Formats: sequence, C-alpha cells, structure tokens
Amino acid sequence: MPKVAYSEEDRAHVRETLITAGLKLVAEQGVQHTTVEQICKAAGISRTFFYSFFPTKEDLVVEALYFQQPNLLAFARSLMEDPSLSWREGVERFLCACCYGEKNGIAVLTIEEQQRIFRRLSPESYQTFRSRQERLFASLLECFGIRPNRERIGLFTNICLALIVIRRAIPDTLPLFVPEAADAAVRFQIRAITDELESQRES
Repeated sequence: MPKVAYSEEDRAHVRETLITAGLKLVAEQGVQHTTVEQICKAAGISRTFFYSFFPTKEDLVVEALYFQQPNLLAFARSLMEDPSLSWREGVERFLCACCYGEKNGIAVLTIEEQQRIFRRLSPESYQTFRSRQERLFASLLECFGIRPNRERIGLFTNICLALIVIRRAIPDTLPLFVPEAADAAVRFQIRAITDELESQRES
C-alpha cells in the first residue's frame, strides 16, 4: 500500500534527495535538458509529490545552486590543503574544474538558463541569491589566502563567472567565437585570473 503520510523528517529527506538528484542531472546535462520527470525518477517519487516541494523546476535549480555552494568551498579547501600541490596549482585546478563543471559534477548555468531562472525570482529572492553568492566568493578568496573586500569580491565574482559562462556558451550562443580555441582561451584566462589573485595575496 502506498504511503500516504510523511513525517517532517521524511519530507526533509525527500527534499534533499530531490535537490541532490536535480543537481547531478543539471551538472551533467544542463537545465534545459533536465526534466521534472527525470528528477522524480532519480529521486523515486511521483511528479505530483514533486510539486508539494517545489512550484517549478527552476525553483529546485536555485535550491540546488545553494546546496552546491558549501561543496565548492570544501573542494577549494581540499586543494589548498593538498601538500602535493602548490598554491597556484590548487587555484588553477579549482577554476578549471568549475569551467568544465559538466565533467566534475558542478552545475554551471548557461546565459539562457540564467535569464530563464532569474526572471522567475522575486526581488527579495534575487537579493538573497546575490547575498549568498557574495558570501561564497568572499569565502573562496579567504580560502586562497586573500583578504576579501567588496571590490575584490565583485571583481573575483565577475571574472570567474565570465570565464565559466563564456566557455559554456561557445559555440551555441556565441557563434562568432572560435570553438577550436576555446580550451586554449580557458587556460589563458585561468592563468591571468591566478596572476591577479597572486598579486592580491602578496599585497
């Protein structure tokens, strides 16, 4: 007989299962190609039950991005603490893993996906997202041995996201870019970002 009543603990477990399943699917195949049906199948629940947790797929994606943030920070810390890596190697590996998120279980939104999701956010939810994102990038700077301030956080956020989003956008959204040079451009930009971070660290 199907279960008709769930405790708060049961619901919390199902909600986390949905978020982790959604995060995995979005990281692998993007928001556009991830369906509610796929998420429900991976979580082992019905589509109707899904909507008792999230009004839309996009709402789940936002929660998945929040869920991912401490994992990203833990990953960065593990690289910084790895005795086999230099500081520079650790930073570059972190940035590279984020650029190729689909290969590393890291959800990265395309330009179109960002527009679609954030059009749905209320002004309050948008500000919440911005605040949580700012805390993440501030924590990453601290992890890299750099004292964060508003200017550094803003610059680090923009140059990282620009690198990641542009890499994902070639060639589908940015057809005038040269796809054969995309990986070389990523390596160049990662070196440039790391140079800038190193100068901030030394200062």
